[in-house]
Amino acid sequence: MYSAQELVSQIEALTSLPTVYQRIREQLDSPEGAIHEVARLVSADPALTARLLRVVNSAMYGYDGMIDSVNRAVTILGLQQVHDLVLAMSLESVFRGIRPEAMDMNRFWRASVMRGLTARAIALACQQTAPERIFVIGLLADLGHLVMYHGVPRLALEAASQATASGEALYAVERRTIGCDFAEVGATLMDHWKLPASFAGVIGAQTVPRLGGDYAQDASVVHVANHIVHADELALSSEEAAAGVDPLVWATLDLQPVAIASIREEAELHLAAYVSLFFPSGRSY
Repeated sequence: MYSAQELVSQIEALTSLPTVYQRIREQLDSPEGAIHEVARLVSADPALTARLLRVVNSAMYGYDGMIDSVNRAVTILGLQQVHDLVLAMSLESVFRGIRPEAMDMNRFWRASVMRGLTARAIALACQQTAPERIFVIGLLADLGHLVMYHGVPRLALEAASQATASGEALYAVERRTIGCDFAEVGATLMDHWKLPASFAGVIGAQTVPRLGGDYAQDASVVHVANHIVHADELALSSEEAAAGVDPLVWATLDLQPVAIASIREEAELHLAAYVSLFFPSGRSY
């Protein structure tokens, strides 16, 4: 049996966040953090600059080509949102050295973007604040599985097979088979990266949102997004996706199950564009 800490420690030497992200994080954490310094750090990387401007001018933010410089982007978005976007755009390079044989990475990143877009659409439907942050958390929410398929691929596959055959929740089978579940591993990775507490809090509670404390609502958002992504992968209907969601989650979000169809359509509409924005070197998504 394995703990989440053990699994995360196995990939520690293989993954590290880029220097530019670390420098931006330093500015965010510093009382003297300066917008002009963050703009300078991003501008020093032409590829990152181009991608950031593409994202900021995309449908997600709605500026439609009006933001033509990094300095203006950072000024309008603020340090926190730029921090989150740079983190999201760093994922492909962070995990470049990890290619589990049992995992289709193109499919994994596609599902991750779908989860992020779906989480954002749910947050907007619920009139929550900071939908862009919940997009990034949704994008990161399944990284625990990437860690598990790298560290204990046989056990991860066995758990997935058992869950499919029995209909039992995957996280419950993982706990019994491996010793921890993907949400625990993902939250541990967020702590390892020293990200804001909300990242670990939401990701760790995504399987059972009512246990999320202050993060229960955002965890509920990711929980519903997971059901929609699962339905998308298995070509299930939106009604089937909604049926798997705990009624308490709907109450927490003050959302009706029928809303899943329009939320799913909104996410699917932008999926291809955002996969190319955040994972540009993918072969085929």
